[in-house]
Amino acid sequence: SGASDKSMLVGTIMRKIKSRTWKKQRYFKLQDDCMTIWYKSKKAGNSHSTFSVSDVEAIREGHQSEVLLSIADEFPADRCFTLVFRGRRGNLDLVAESAEEAQSWIRGIRKLMENLENMGQWIGDWFRKADKNNDGRMNFRESYSLFSFFQMADRSQSGTLEDDEFVLFYKMLTQREDVLRVFQQFSLDGQTLSQSDLEDFLRDGQLEGDNVQQHAETLIQRYEPSDTAKLLNAMTFDGFLMYLGSSEGSIFNPRWREIFQDMSQPLCHYFISSSHNTYLMEDQLRGQSSVEGYIRALSRGCRCVEVDCWDGANGEPIVYHGHTFTSRILFKDVVTAVGNYAFKVSEYPVILSMENHCSVEQQRVMARHLNQILGNKLLKSTLDGKAAVGLPSPEDLKGKILLKAKKLGGLEESFSGTADDSQTGEVSDDDEAEMEEDNKSKQRLSKELSDCVVYCKSVHFSNFKHSHIHSKFYEVASFTESKARRHLRDTGESLAFVHHNCRQLTRVYPSGFRTDSSNFNPQEMWNAGCQIVALNFQTAGEGMDLNDGMFRQNGGCGYVLKPGFMREAEKTFDPETPQKRDGYQPVVISGQQLPKVNIKEDSIVDPLVRVEIYGVPLDQNRQETRYIDNNGFNPVWYDTLRFTVHAPELAMVRFVVEDYDKTSKNDFVGQYALPLRCMQQGRVYFYSFYTHSTVTAKNYICSSTHIVQLLLRTISVLLHT
Repeated sequence: SGASDKSMLVGTIMRKIKSRTWKKQRYFKLQDDCMTIWYKSKKAGNSHSTFSVSDVEAIREGHQSEVLLSIADEFPADRCFTLVFRGRRGNLDLVAESAEEAQSWIRGIRKLMENLENMGQWIGDWFRKADKNNDGRMNFRESYSLFSFFQMADRSQSGTLEDDEFVLFYKMLTQREDVLRVFQQFSLDGQTLSQSDLEDFLRDGQLEGDNVQQHAETLIQRYEPSDTAKLLNAMTFDGFLMYLGSSEGSIFNPRWREIFQDMSQPLCHYFISSSHNTYLMEDQLRGQSSVEGYIRALSRGCRCVEVDCWDGANGEPIVYHGHTFTSRILFKDVVTAVGNYAFKVSEYPVILSMENHCSVEQQRVMARHLNQILGNKLLKSTLDGKAAVGLPSPEDLKGKILLKAKKLGGLEESFSGTADDSQTGEVSDDDEAEMEEDNKSKQRLSKELSDCVVYCKSVHFSNFKHSHIHSKFYEVASFTESKARRHLRDTGESLAFVHHNCRQLTRVYPSGFRTDSSNFNPQEMWNAGCQIVALNFQTAGEGMDLNDGMFRQNGGCGYVLKPGFMREAEKTFDPETPQKRDGYQPVVISGQQLPKVNIKEDSIVDPLVRVEIYGVPLDQNRQETRYIDNNGFNPVWYDTLRFTVHAPELAMVRFVVEDYDKTSKNDFVGQYALPLRCMQQGRVYFYSFYTHSTVTAKNYICSSTHIVQLLLRTISVLLHT
């Protein structure tokens, strides 16, 4: 993107927009390191603000943020764009002087983001941290504290690194003794892997059984950079490194990254990626409410978002966390955002979970907005127009938005001609009010809003016996985490909970006492087959790590098919006794040669790696390596950790890197979570850990201002059935 880069390096005047009234000109310029963008106002003198390209999670073109939507009448969409940062950092909304200028920056930043991903952003981080005077070059004094390699790479002894010297420096930094050891173990001449050597590696090292010869040929053609080696059908060490660093060498099986599951089963047979208080960007007492919360959740593949509706001024319903000081947004703006973003990442249905506190008059306004804004995306009747006998599938509901809320009567009345024609009716106002104890007050409900509810009627839950006899497939019960936990831990009830979730949807949400928007561990609820396990997407930590790991599979579409033993009511799966189920076959995981972590800013890390297993109670387990003293650059443990997993279909594996501290709690450095069944067997891996963006969620202190990719040492994981 040469033209873009030139324009960015020269610098551009653009307007930074904070609100309808705050629109100020700033001078934006890409630094010589092609990693840092700085900007300043004309009056600022020497002071300026900067951000790294690695801080940017996404770029949105046009009027695609709350702020830019508010000034859409003033500036055309082709001049506007939004930079979305990782974590809780606010967006940067910009308006360029022309459409060409905007495109130049949009293309340029996207290209830089792509480059970062390809070369491994960690090298850029080191480069930027060491470049103290921001001149885009690294001098000897700046880098000495980080690398003694500098002197060796600076062959011209000029005190700076030129192009070829930087390449040498990069090679020194990326030297991988542990991978070289594996390479030489399989290479007959110690210099290259012949096709036969590579086949041996795939068979014995990666435990691949099928079509190894064809696979070895493909890998050489795909990853070997040397044309000479390709002609000889061989792989050099550079090619081997490139293969291990690719998605094929990943711990996550590439086949499970695509949509590979049967999507034609009833909705209740899937785990559904779900958000709680989606409108909140921060805590639940004074935090900011924003349409941005919906855009971010839906952009992460979330398929169930929550809307808390209250009466607002001028007859317009508003969304906020009732009885608190959180800011307020218009209901119609939320519906517009959901309509615009629902199907950008996944075409499977979105559930709008509504907590309705509005008067009948404003409920009618809500129904009007839903119908007018969403149009035919809103599901208004059963799919074939006939009385339904069960929930439709994600496949049947592609492109549809379903309202989950209270309903007058049931689906049956719509078809039997017995529907009540009155304009309002009474419903109990209990489970939707987020309180631990039941609140038995009554609420008037407008027929217009009730008619927008088809397959997701919110109902009060009494007990499993009552539900088994009386409940309908389209009824959805909501539980606070503590109420769900009580049922799970009650002897005999956990089995009933699993059976209940074979037939209908259940939503579980965080306790009202979590005012800091922290999260519970969703695994416990998935163990009972609960589908809509709602988490605070804005809060990093263990809960969201597991949620991201779970929904990384199946194309990131937000739906994951539950294991067979959780979909059939005649099967007897109790999460407390997994070994009693049909087809019980435990898996043993052993991990060797655990990873390397990168250097931590301003200190030397004493790294250790913990491997955590989440699953049914019997499978909950964690083991860690010893820590390596004062070595965050290239520690290798060669420790072996071994686990037996009794319900592998439900298990999640999480790798955590920590900086060991003798006197206080270890510092969190990075993590990576994935479903056990998505792990490739017997691999030598490269992989990336992610630290969370700057947050101080409960027990989470993050040492990084942006997500750092930490290059791992090789991990090999053996799964034995």
